[in-house]
Amino acid sequence: MFFNSVDFAVFFIIVFTLYWVISKNRNYRNILILCASYFFYGWWDWRFLLLIVGSSCVDFLIGKLLYKTTIKSKRKRLLWISLTVNLGLLFYFKYTNFFIESFVSSFKLFGKDLEINTLSIILPVGISFYTFQTLSYTIDIYRKQLTPTKDVVAFFAFVSFFPQLVAGPIERASKLLPQFNTSHTFNYGRVKSGLLLVAFGLFKKMVIADRAAVIVNEVFNAPEEYHGFHVVTACFLFAFQIYCDFSGYSDIAIGVARTMGFDLMKNFDTPYFSRSITAFWRRWHISLSTWFRDYVYIPLGGSRKGNYRTYANLFIVFLVSGLWHGAAINFVIWGAIHGLIIVFEKITYKKKQPVYKRIGLDRNTFSNRLFFGMITFTIVCFAWIFFRATTFADAMTLIRNIFTNNYSLLLSNEVYELGLEKGNVIVLFVAIVGLLCFEIFTKRYSIVAALAKQAYFFRWSVYLLIAFTLLIYGYYSNEDRSQFIYFQF
Repeated sequence: MFFNSVDFAVFFIIVFTLYWVISKNRNYRNILILCASYFFYGWWDWRFLLLIVGSSCVDFLIGKLLYKTTIKSKRKRLLWISLTVNLGLLFYFKYTNFFIESFVSSFKLFGKDLEINTLSIILPVGISFYTFQTLSYTIDIYRKQLTPTKDVVAFFAFVSFFPQLVAGPIERASKLLPQFNTSHTFNYGRVKSGLLLVAFGLFKKMVIADRAAVIVNEVFNAPEEYHGFHVVTACFLFAFQIYCDFSGYSDIAIGVARTMGFDLMKNFDTPYFSRSITAFWRRWHISLSTWFRDYVYIPLGGSRKGNYRTYANLFIVFLVSGLWHGAAINFVIWGAIHGLIIVFEKITYKKKQPVYKRIGLDRNTFSNRLFFGMITFTIVCFAWIFFRATTFADAMTLIRNIFTNNYSLLLSNEVYELGLEKGNVIVLFVAIVGLLCFEIFTKRYSIVAALAKQAYFFRWSVYLLIAFTLLIYGYYSNEDRSQFIYFQF
């Protein structure tokens, strides 16, 4: 069940109505959320429910035992049981075939051909997300930063909360779980702002991401056939496709949760306006980057054990982050590129006079902010090639083809021969420019607050205009591109 489907619209209306009818009874409310979440998740494949129920049972019981146990060795053993069960399931479903293929490939280097077949494993939707979410619960209890809940229904609802179950944001138990035990009162303002955020997310997905996917798929699915400007255009558009696809999902998730009285964390904060890769990762997929910071980087030693250990820890985190995104060498390379650049930035910024100052650049001037922003965006787009390409060979072909001819097509009608007709190309680029302008505006002003000050007629004219834009300019397709990209992770 996708957020951009009629099925979800009907599902949400029913759940929303029932939720506020019974909202005064906390237990009934949580039971409804749990049943709705399991129905939502089981829509893909009911067998996947066994995994999420099993993971929830393990961590609920371990959380209680961790709280009661004071013996350090027993506490560590319980934590390792939670890590083994959760990460074991994740590794089996997501990485088994990757390691089989890597094992066979390593023997080929020495002239040995092993006849080992990969397994027919279906990757459960969203397993990476809810695994990390439930692990935060047991780890925080182990660290004595959280008291376990006694309400099993509330805990199961926390793990499977349908707005953010499949693709985040990855919420911490300390923030989201208490919200299942507090009273929620219907608030028209919150519902309205939540629905506006849902509409904004649908705009990103249906108007921009799904249109960009046509050109991106055309080029990346046939890397040897396209050169120069075509490849650059596809790389540029993939940057906006994945941003609008993923941040659009997050906006819808946050908006849906808000209409039901829940607050989810912000997952994106205008990442393409960053002036360094370090800043980019403070703004991109914030729930994941902060999860890795708190549960991987800091336990490895963080920045407490000297510069070289800090650099190693940073690089390890980004390698793991790359592998989290997908079981392929391309994702590892993508993570390594970001890790290397961040280590480089860490080294240069630690100096008394950073490199950019020694060559006479002042980051505070507009021209230099623009310069550093363009450099950062170029690096991000280059790394996206490895993220999107089907294989490492395809990625290298695309990189090589960037530097070969066809730049004359910039002023040619052939630019429209990438699967998207001229009218849709114009809509796509106008929407991207509009999105960037909107994000600049919202950094300083609240759209919801500004609309609230306007006359009733003007407000509803804006709402109808938003609905009209989605209906008329949404790119409707039954193909795979209508799915959200991060469902595969």
